[in-house]
Amino acid sequence: MMRTAVARRTPKPLDLEGLMAYAGRTLAGHAQTISELREKLKRRAARGADVDEVLARLKQSGYLNDKRFAESFAAGRRENEGLGKNRVLRDLMARRVAPAVARQAADAAYREADEIALIERFLERKYRGKDLGALLAEPKHLASAYRKLRGAGFSAGNSIRVLKRYAAEAERLGEIEGESPDQA
Repeated sequence: MMRTAVARRTPKPLDLEGLMAYAGRTLAGHAQTISELREKLKRRAARGADVDEVLARLKQSGYLNDKRFAESFAAGRRENEGLGKNRVLRDLMARRVAPAVARQAADAAYREADEIALIERFLERKYRGKDLGALLAEPKHLASAYRKLRGAGFSAGNSIRVLKRYAAEAERLGEIEGESPDQA
């Protein structure tokens, strides 16, 4: 079978007004950080100076605001996905939100949150319909649950405290990372 090369169609570079329209469509699709939108605009801009102009206009009109984005993102990840603070902070940094803004948003979103209750809900969701006591009695499942909790951004200490309710072996999980259960 012979393969033919498919030519990729390169989009036509956009002028200032075209970039504004493109930015509007992009933001209408879903929220973006300033850095994410800058990268998208750079790929489509005929002139580099137009990118800064578009970003300035969008910031001035209130359509682009990293602080508001970070606050909304953090609250959504806590409420809708049940993730821990560390994961939300890590995800905000991956989306290139300024570290101080990301930390402030994560702190605000988790200020009133009960991490133990979040961990319980996370485990209920991940192991729906399973007897956690019986499942976590096996060391490999216990270690897997611990890794899932840590990957979801929960502290080691609270993860171990919750897992100890289901398995006596949970006390040793802190040794995996060289932490005691009291460390976060």
